[in-house]
Amino acid sequence: MDTLVKKAQRGDAEAFISLMEENKMALRRVALGYLGNDEDVADAIQDTILDAFQHIKTLKKAEYFKTWLVRILVNNCTKVYRKNKNRVSLEEMDDLAYIDRRSAEVEFRQLLCSLPEESRLIFQLYYGEQFTMREIAEILDMKENTVKSRIHRGKEQLRMEI
Repeated sequence: MDTLVKKAQRGDAEAFISLMEENKMALRRVALGYLGNDEDVADAIQDTILDAFQHIKTLKKAEYFKTWLVRILVNNCTKVYRKNKNRVSLEEMDDLAYIDRRSAEVEFRQLLCSLPEESRLIFQLYYGEQFTMREIAEILDMKENTVKSRIHRGKEQLRMEI
């Protein structure tokens, strides 16, 4: 992936498209975990692709491309969420009828919805996308210990529910 990133940084549009194809499912899963509905997810991903294309030359280390891309996505999800938060509450978005996935993924989504809002994205990044705690801390601009404690508290809450 590093060579594709370097090609994209030099202006190779095909390399950029390949990078987006490689990461599209991860972007969708993260955005869906954060926003909860397909329309908002599509908006956030579209904005993320545009922002990444415009700013890829600012990426300093190619090996951090996915972390950088997910950070852009999280920022865009936050913008979409803030724009729409007065229209629909998170509890109303928990309707899982639109998810056409295997039952394990539906169960994971249900478990995510039972967590506090501040922990949902962390769980999605950690368990859904396999980011490390350090990477999550960088993406969400918080301390690594905060990420650890939210994962710990979230696990405790899930144990109580299960």
